[in-house]
Amino acid sequence: MSTDTLDNPKINLLGLDLKALTQTMVDLGEKPFRAQQILKWIHFHSSDDFNEMTNLSKDLRHKLIEKCEIKAPTVLSEHLAKDGTRKWLFTVQGGSAVETVYIPEPERATLCISSQVGCALNCSFCHTAQQGFQRNLTSAEVIGQLWYVVKTLKKEGVFKAIDRPVTNVVMMGMGEPLLNFDNVVMAINLMLDDLAYGLSKRRVTLSTSGVVPGIDNLAKVTDIALAVSLHAPNDTLRTELVPINKKYPIQVLLEACKRYLKDDKRRRITMEYVMLKGINDKPEHAYELIRVLKDVPSKVNLIPFNPFFGTKYERSDEKTINHFQDILMEAGLVTMKRKTRGDDIDAACGQLAGKVQDRTQRSLKFKQSIELNSKTENIQQM
Repeated sequence: MSTDTLDNPKINLLGLDLKALTQTMVDLGEKPFRAQQILKWIHFHSSDDFNEMTNLSKDLRHKLIEKCEIKAPTVLSEHLAKDGTRKWLFTVQGGSAVETVYIPEPERATLCISSQVGCALNCSFCHTAQQGFQRNLTSAEVIGQLWYVVKTLKKEGVFKAIDRPVTNVVMMGMGEPLLNFDNVVMAINLMLDDLAYGLSKRRVTLSTSGVVPGIDNLAKVTDIALAVSLHAPNDTLRTELVPINKKYPIQVLLEACKRYLKDDKRRRITMEYVMLKGINDKPEHAYELIRVLKDVPSKVNLIPFNPFFGTKYERSDEKTINHFQDILMEAGLVTMKRKTRGDDIDAACGQLAGKVQDRTQRSLKFKQSIELNSKTENIQQM
């Protein structure tokens, strides 16, 4: 009935959007409108107890208890940063774990959620990429991160300046969302549904490394905000940093971005650009980026690199980042600098690692490369 069940005889209703939940009710011999009631209980009221659903008949509640469940990922640990950022480590079926980050600000509260266990792509500057890849998250595991955080924050009553515990969701955690298309879209449908979380399309952002067919398919089903991990102004450098560029080079990617906007002049694609010292942060890179983006309605988000153990990259200094931003803005490109949040608990952009049962052996190779580099340095120093 659902991609949410991994060898589980019970139907996990948590990951079903209204259309799928309606079909499930029909399959169970119930009236279709019951789906609306149940959806609201699960997501709007954050309930995982069928007995709480008092506007359902006792017979239906008993049937749901027998045949269905509302099951979110289990929390393994929680970490609180000095700046108020919170990170949860969720265990998922198969023994691996994914990370979710909550970023509170005075006028908004953003939740960064994961879509895969590890990541199938191998971006060289990202910690998640070094962990290898196990599998896609189910739709229940994707939306379950939001469900758990909302439920937890409601109990704590910590959101005061805003009208809800989570105002924005960004699909920027572990994994490439467009390589888990169906489950991610199901979760997005729940985020936008007024019976569930009622988020605006402009407050839900999907970040992709550049899976062009996925961008085109996404445009067919939604028009949520789109962010692209660009990180370089030319194909040679971008292929080194983001290997999927070899399959979908920059111009092919940018054409897909323009198709996604459908000539809507009110919308822009966010181009994410991590600032790597001496790699992509020189003035000539900025001027090249201006030329590349001249026909693409976009805004640039400069991201200070967040280091992790074993990486060869360093963060560009503040002066370099500011100069890079000035060049872009003088050319008319809307350019922001992302404030680093939660780096003291490894919750900043590019630092999420989770706990991946690595089928690709990428994490082993990464460890071996660190050891080899360490031995080489020791020999050179002798």
